[in-house]
Amino acid sequence: MSNSNIQRVKPTADAELKEKVVSINRVVKTTKGGRTFSFSALVVVGNGSGLVGQGLGKAKEVQEAIVKGIEDAKKNLVKVPIRHGTIPHEQFAKEGAAKVLIKPAAQGTGVIAGGSMRAVLESAGITDVLSKNLGSANPQNVVKATVKALTMLREPIGVAKQRNIKLSKVFNG
Repeated sequence: MSNSNIQRVKPTADAELKEKVVSINRVVKTTKGGRTFSFSALVVVGNGSGLVGQGLGKAKEVQEAIVKGIEDAKKNLVKVPIRHGTIPHEQFAKEGAAKVLIKPAAQGTGVIAGGSMRAVLESAGITDVLSKNLGSANPQNVVKATVKALTMLREPIGVAKQRNIKLSKVFNG
């Protein structure tokens, strides 16, 4: 299932995007003159109502890396279908060695997810979901796999039109 319904969204000035720093890495490059330190920051942005993006920023200072990560994340915004605070159906995605499984949950369940996956799901505005990280725990790959899984979700209205059935029939069989 490599077909993804990527709905890229252009960031607007009035969009209220909240930023979450998922991880900060200190990278050391050893040269003839000594060690050079730099930082990479993985950032997730979202508006809490179906818009989410992830970005990576690298710089000599932590704050600069975070700002660059936020700018990159705003360029990579995608639309996520949300139905009653959860996702419309179960989805599996893989990025590198990271495998992610997300399932819809009943209202009141909350976000059952690990650290980097939780940041993406909460930024998207999903309030009830069950998820499991099945592979690598590398934050960059887990975030990419989660965003990939969210982009592969299909809108119930689109499924109903494609199958030529009523919307109520999609969920009730």
